[in-house]
Amino acid sequence: MKKTILILAVSFICFAATAQRFYDVTKYGAKNDSSKIATKSIANAIAAASKAGGGTVYFPAGKYLTGPIHLKSNITIFIDAGAELHFSDNFDDYLPMVQSRYEGVDVMSFSPLFYAYKAENISIIGRGLINGNGKKWWNYALTFYKNQTERNKYQLLFDSLNKDILLPDDPTQMKRGFLRPPFIQPLYCKNVLIEGITITNSPFWTVTPEFCENVTIKGVTINNPPSPNTDGINPSSCRYVHISDCHISVGDDCITIKSGKDIPGRAKATPAENYTITNCTMLSGHGGVVIGSEMSGDVKKITISNCVFDGTDRGIRIKTARGRGGVVEDIRVDNIIMKNIKAQAIVLDMEYSKVPPEPVSERTPQFRNIRFSNITAYTKQAMYINGLDEMPVSEISLNDVVFEAETGITIRNGKDIELHNVRVNVKTGPSLLVEKTERLVVDGFVSAKPLTTAPLIRFTNVQDVLLQNNWPFAGTKTFVEIKGANTKNIIFKNNVLGEATAIVADDVNKEEVKQ
Repeated sequence: MKKTILILAVSFICFAATAQRFYDVTKYGAKNDSSKIATKSIANAIAAASKAGGGTVYFPAGKYLTGPIHLKSNITIFIDAGAELHFSDNFDDYLPMVQSRYEGVDVMSFSPLFYAYKAENISIIGRGLINGNGKKWWNYALTFYKNQTERNKYQLLFDSLNKDILLPDDPTQMKRGFLRPPFIQPLYCKNVLIEGITITNSPFWTVTPEFCENVTIKGVTINNPPSPNTDGINPSSCRYVHISDCHISVGDDCITIKSGKDIPGRAKATPAENYTITNCTMLSGHGGVVIGSEMSGDVKKITISNCVFDGTDRGIRIKTARGRGGVVEDIRVDNIIMKNIKAQAIVLDMEYSKVPPEPVSERTPQFRNIRFSNITAYTKQAMYINGLDEMPVSEISLNDVVFEAETGITIRNGKDIELHNVRVNVKTGPSLLVEKTERLVVDGFVSAKPLTTAPLIRFTNVQDVLLQNNWPFAGTKTFVEIKGANTKNIIFKNNVLGEATAIVADDVNKEEVKQ
């Protein structure tokens, strides 16, 4: 019996030793006092782990100075509590250039700070800090073009490696040829985990998986100061992405979903699909969760829930423009609180950049089947929906939504729009302004703080509208104002208007309004 127990104990110890396979970077020459750049030592630790079939490359407490770190399959980077990785700001350390993706365009460029190419089962975990020392990258990118008379060595190298790349409609950035590296970019990888770490001072986009499958980003803190294009988490053209429990404050969008830009994105035709975003807080940022504007490869089947946005410029923002092409569809946003929103709480804008009208083609983007529910927002403007004359935003619904705003909801060029139990308290103008829209349901729409200086609702050139179950608050003087020679088929049903009135302008055929 004792012999059996001894054999089992020895077997367990051997199994545990094999299963752990920790590779302490300090054993490979890395200095944890940042006295020496550790790039080669870290690479040697990764190579040793990879040769053994995989393992954990371990950073004990201390401060490390390093260049880019390239992961291989079955490698976990474990940055322990008290450990800090400070990345070099010497541009030469990020050469040779590698295959990358920059704003939806496939290029050869500076190595990302953490990089993996066609790897599986990779992780970056721990309670430590990684610092991208992005300031030198930001300053250089913002200033050196202005007085440049000849191309520098990085631009010349970029030119030589990117002679045949597909360019977007506006190739200005690509032709500059100095593209800041993203912080963490796994490319064509499977089973990616990023968990627990704190990230700061990214040179460019912070966590940007591209063409990956099964990505989990959990419990990550990202703090980038005001800085150009330092988005938080940008999973692009990926499948099965899970983002949860993250805390993000950055110099651009907090979380952005993308799938390639213009011709390069349509050529790859790889959608961003099956994403879940939940239990996150977003502070400083241009947008809380943003889709686009690089969405030419399609964005599909996205759920966003249980999040708090506090201080972002916008809350939920979906943006595109003529020329992008691609479809954004099957999006659900639920259980969101927004505070101190500087512009709009919700934006669906198909004219993010102004492009002249053109016939419907593969260049024409589409937004459809997007659902919002259980949202409370304190904001400057409640909501802005802006479709194209040739391609309206379609199949949009709001359910149980409350806005406290300076101005209300604007809908222009929409189709199949439904508002159910929506409350919009504004300081000026109508709570709901709708133009050039057809098939609209307004059900239980109110303002608890009605204005006497503007109608609650204003319609201009709308068709096939059902106003039902509306019971405006006392003090509502004008419930709805209806205008426009192209207005048709306005139906009132089960409304209790009390003293509120419906005003029909002289340019509307009165037979088209059925009260």
